[in-house]
Amino acid sequence: MAAPESPQSTHSGSFEPVDLLTEPQSLARAVHARRPEYLRPHKIRVKIGTWNVAACTGTDKDLERWFVGGQGIDKHFATLDLSRNPAVAHPDSSGDEDDPDAVRLLGGNDIGLYVLGLQEVVDLNVTREYMNRAVNVDSSPVGKWQAALEAAMPPGYQRIMSEQMTGLLLLIYASPEVAPTITNVSTKQVGTGLLGYFGNKGAVTSRLVLGETTRMVFVNCHLASGAGSSYLDRRCWDVDQILAKTKFDPVVHAGVSEDDGETIGDEDFAFWFGDLNFRLDGLPGHDIRRLLTLHTRGEYALGDDHTPRPPEGEGIIVMRDSESDDDTTMRSSLHSRDQSFDSETTLPDPGDFPEDPSQDPTSLQATLDSLLPHDQLRRMIAHRKVFHDGWREGPITFLPSYKYDVGTVGLFDSSEKQRAPSWCDRILYRTRKDKQAFDAKLAEEIAAKKKDEEMKSRGIDEDEDVLFSYDPDTDGDEQAEVAAYDYDEYDEAQDDIPREVVTKEGYVDRIALDIYTSHQRITSSDHKPIISVFSLEYDAVVPELKAKVHAEVAWELDRAENEGRPAITIAMEGGKSGNENTVDFGDIGFLERKSSVFTVANTGSVPASLLFIESPTTNEVDSTSLTWLTTSFLHPDDDEASDLGKGVTLEPGETVLAHVQAQVSDISYLRALNDGHAKLEDVLVLRVEEGRDHFIPVKGAWLPTCFGRSIDELIRVPDGGIRKFLAEKDIKGAIPYDSDIRCSAPKEIFKLTEAIQTLVERCVADEAMLESMTLPREPGWPFDSSTWTPGLKEQDETKADLVAALDNDSPITEVLPVELSSPHKLELLSSMLLLFLASLTDGLVPPILWAKLSTSFPNLTSLAPTAWADTKMHILDIFSSAPNHNIAFVFLTSTLARVATELSPATSEPLLPGLSRRLNFRRGEDDSEKKRKLRERKYAEIIAPLVFRTNDRDKTVKEKERIVVEIFLSREAGG
Repeated sequence: MAAPESPQSTHSGSFEPVDLLTEPQSLARAVHARRPEYLRPHKIRVKIGTWNVAACTGTDKDLERWFVGGQGIDKHFATLDLSRNPAVAHPDSSGDEDDPDAVRLLGGNDIGLYVLGLQEVVDLNVTREYMNRAVNVDSSPVGKWQAALEAAMPPGYQRIMSEQMTGLLLLIYASPEVAPTITNVSTKQVGTGLLGYFGNKGAVTSRLVLGETTRMVFVNCHLASGAGSSYLDRRCWDVDQILAKTKFDPVVHAGVSEDDGETIGDEDFAFWFGDLNFRLDGLPGHDIRRLLTLHTRGEYALGDDHTPRPPEGEGIIVMRDSESDDDTTMRSSLHSRDQSFDSETTLPDPGDFPEDPSQDPTSLQATLDSLLPHDQLRRMIAHRKVFHDGWREGPITFLPSYKYDVGTVGLFDSSEKQRAPSWCDRILYRTRKDKQAFDAKLAEEIAAKKKDEEMKSRGIDEDEDVLFSYDPDTDGDEQAEVAAYDYDEYDEAQDDIPREVVTKEGYVDRIALDIYTSHQRITSSDHKPIISVFSLEYDAVVPELKAKVHAEVAWELDRAENEGRPAITIAMEGGKSGNENTVDFGDIGFLERKSSVFTVANTGSVPASLLFIESPTTNEVDSTSLTWLTTSFLHPDDDEASDLGKGVTLEPGETVLAHVQAQVSDISYLRALNDGHAKLEDVLVLRVEEGRDHFIPVKGAWLPTCFGRSIDELIRVPDGGIRKFLAEKDIKGAIPYDSDIRCSAPKEIFKLTEAIQTLVERCVADEAMLESMTLPREPGWPFDSSTWTPGLKEQDETKADLVAALDNDSPITEVLPVELSSPHKLELLSSMLLLFLASLTDGLVPPILWAKLSTSFPNLTSLAPTAWADTKMHILDIFSSAPNHNIAFVFLTSTLARVATELSPATSEPLLPGLSRRLNFRRGEDDSEKKRKLRERKYAEIIAPLVFRTNDRDKTVKEKERIVVEIFLSREAGG
């Protein structure tokens, strides 16, 4: 591979400097604008080989010789000027200086990209074997051919891709310098064989990007076989199917994917090769064989003074079965001297030929030129049936590639069928420029035809203003026959001149065909290998230089953007940790609310719009991300610091206060903190519109609490409270179950229920003594939240004090504000009891107890109240298996039953004085009883979902839960 010659490279257009200060540019566009700085010219040779190996044994052993070594060329069987061809190795480098007739093509380290297409690498002739391979593809040939090719490759060459589809195999290898620059390799298969989609025919196609600048496509195909017209149409159909069905993955550059995948035709350079199976028709096959055999034997147009010398020695040639797409036979034949040919046959001296072999009627090239007009491929191109859209082929200066007797040189098919020689194996190529030229020409023809039709529709037969008339029905076809296939017979120089191509990325590449020939002395198959060597000049990205340009552009863009972007400055006082860049709330307990305020100033030259947004959480509890934090903005000049909402816009020089508030109230988050699965650590993101984000760390120290734990944990907490206990034992997370049990049930339930019962008695007494006090009449009070005094939910400070009192094992009634009325205090304690029950991880009745209870009482909803007493005893027997849960449940329900009894008389109708009191006594007692039962039922509805952990939302299950609680509250059941 050629070394870089200069720091500049050639492009299709000039590039204006990017004004980063006045015009916003994307990073990718800005880097692309400076591409001359990181592109360097490269030149490599691309060697393409195609061979139908006919599933013959030993073909893999010939691979090194012809494809990499470049041997097997017979200059007597081709009319190339091998002495001047750039793809021919010089004698001093070939090692064959002693053999003047030896010819070797470039190979080894002289090739940057090897592309090999093989056909019939597996035997598909036997129907049973083919159907088996159609379902289960035999991949063993891939390993065999890879091993053979890699053994032949020079050291350091890397495999870019290998893909097999039944009998087709495509292999691409690159030199150590080229391989790292190849990206976006995408390979697709299209089967067009049996039933129109099996892989015995079709193509394997690969797309790659070379040096981030040049897109190349390689198509290895095997088209339908057969000599009849129907087979010819099928071959054209095969090509159409391959073009229609091949779609590559989108190209990705610098992590950015193009919108759509590419098809054949979107590339810069395409190469189509393989066994195309196009034949010679219109001539008797016997005449073709006889004419070409005269050339291979050196007997064509010899004068009297030229007597051919036969090969020395008898030659026995074993005819192996040709496993070609055509049916074959197994035969061995003994050929005499006049039937075989070897390298020692006397041929006319090449110096006796004219300078242009095609002008000598006795030359091999003249014979080939007389046969080529009968080539089906050329005719199909001329008729615009296939490959007419810009595809090219190098000059055919070599014998047909098919069909030969296996093991012979220059001996055409001697089997019973005696197939006519044909150029079945071909290599075509096309550039982006070729495709664009065809598209432009086609558009012109369509426009001309449309214009002609419009003229005819207006009754105008000819345009008098033009110097010639155009008949779209005839002229287009005549011109197509001449122009569609740009080929000059035996013009070796037509492809030597590099063809300039503007690539899809906008670069100028150059490609030249150095050689197109066959290796006639490779005899292990009935097809001869065909090769092309191309010289490709292209601009390739140098990664190191591009990285440097990328860094410079990124810095320049950042500087330019920063000058016109909003800028703010954050000023905050050091938190508990003394870190001025962190909001530290210090110790935070459950339901405790803490606030922090810091100043935000617009220190830029343009208005700045601010907004706090959610950030990715650092906690494991993703669903509660930032639920413990709330943010807002406050006006700095107001004494009461009025709330400005979630977002604010500051003019240059203005300031605002950012208010951050912390409170843990979510039960799931609470449990995660208790278990040590979460921390009070997050990052606030202060977004500045069109500016950069500011990240503000927020932290707090979690104070352990009795809320959000299990009964099995809480019964192990001794006197002094959970905070003291965990601190002394240095327990992080859950309390171990191997700790000593200190009480029969959680003390928190005892303290809360005892305080509630005391306050209920106080409320009843206050209502009796104070005329201004009337207790709520709703049956769910004081546990129904809808009956609470307005503003109770906002008293977080008092609730936090109650939590701290429970956690520190201090009297809870002492933290209740003295100014609150007794009903208000009762509501606060009731809300705390409900919250405590809801936060228990296992509940008072865990799932295992509920399962036993449901099994024992399947018809619980149909029980009559008269049977509740016996049912209660059976339930207690079941709960006795978990004594701690049992005691907590019984203690709670007993307290609720007493509360219902205490409050029922207080909410009954006032009695009338005198006689009416005696007359209505019995009826009043009945009303009180009904209200008590109604209260018990309402209490059961409120408490049951908090007591049980059934994790079932079924209405029947919920009804059973309510009945169980109501049984324990009911006076009839002994509650």
